[in-house]
Amino acid sequence: MSMLTPPGMGGKYRITGDKYPRLRPRRRRGRLVAVVVACGAALGVAGWGTLQLIDVFTGGGKASATGAGCAVKSTKASPAASPAASAAALPQPAQITVNVFNATTRSGLAKTTADELKKRGFKIGEVGNATKQYDKKVAGTGLLLGPSSSLNTSLPVLATQLGTAERRTDAARKGAEIDLIIGDGFKALSSQADATKALTALTAPAPTATAKKGC
Repeated sequence: MSMLTPPGMGGKYRITGDKYPRLRPRRRRGRLVAVVVACGAALGVAGWGTLQLIDVFTGGGKASATGAGCAVKSTKASPAASPAASAAALPQPAQITVNVFNATTRSGLAKTTADELKKRGFKIGEVGNATKQYDKKVAGTGLLLGPSSSLNTSLPVLATQLGTAERRTDAARKGAEIDLIIGDGFKALSSQADATKALTALTAPAPTATAKKGC
């Protein structure tokens, strides 16, 4: 064995002449695989980030299920039934019988008021002076009195003719007739135009605004 032969190489790699064997270390395949996987992951992340940037600047993509990032575009009114009474449950003036009583010291108010209500389509029952229970004891413009069943039916309809009148029900009262007791503050019924407007608003559903969202 030559002095130039590396130890452990044996006679296979004996150096002769001017040629020398190239000693190459073994390739580490594990490290190579790890490098390839890392490069692939980096490219994937870079591609995903690029797509996100494109969506941001172009406005693409769909809204998430939770509506995140959505802004209120507009509001739209939707009809909602009146809590007091629905239009279907309200009677027409011609279906309501009104008794008109005068609780003031001014004479003739009951008759003139009854005549005006009749012109506006109401049925008229009794007309005269109020009983001792209410005579000279109604300080406001008037008192609308009826049975419990009239609270959300005939009383609101009659109230359109005298909006400032107090409404009251009597659980012990029978029948469907209601009373209009004229008080000291009474001057006249609401104007025909105002009464018609109030009656229309009462029988029509009230709109409620609801927000509409979009992205």
